[in-house]
Amino acid sequence: MKRVTGIGGIFFKAKDAPALQAWYKRHLGIDVQEWGGAAFAWSDAEGQPTGGMTAWRIAPADEDDFAPSPAAFMVNYRVDDLHGLIAALKAEGCNVLEKIDESEYGTFAWVLDPEGNKIELWQPPVGG
Repeated sequence: MKRVTGIGGIFFKAKDAPALQAWYKRHLGIDVQEWGGAAFAWSDAEGQPTGGMTAWRIAPADEDDFAPSPAAFMVNYRVDDLHGLIAALKAEGCNVLEKIDESEYGTFAWVLDPEGNKIELWQPPVGG
């Protein structure tokens, strides 16, 4: 079973999220949306869409989306078989969080690495 197939998203916290979002928008041209981030559509060398995207978001410092990790960041890794990978990680003794979310955006699960960083695993919906 293939495990991680790519980066699905990068999320980090900021002391002043709106100001930092505005900085990235102004100086780097990132199209920061109301939800505090942007979605970068994947394309091939000719600029043609390839059917994937990477999410990027700046969150307020007091947000608890990364709990129980104390880290100010979280990386979302794209996977092909989330339930299979979760079963394998549990069998290998990894610290897998019990919650699994299924939505129109795909299926999500979380694991803590040995240093306590929360990792998000994402299986996109079919066609995503």
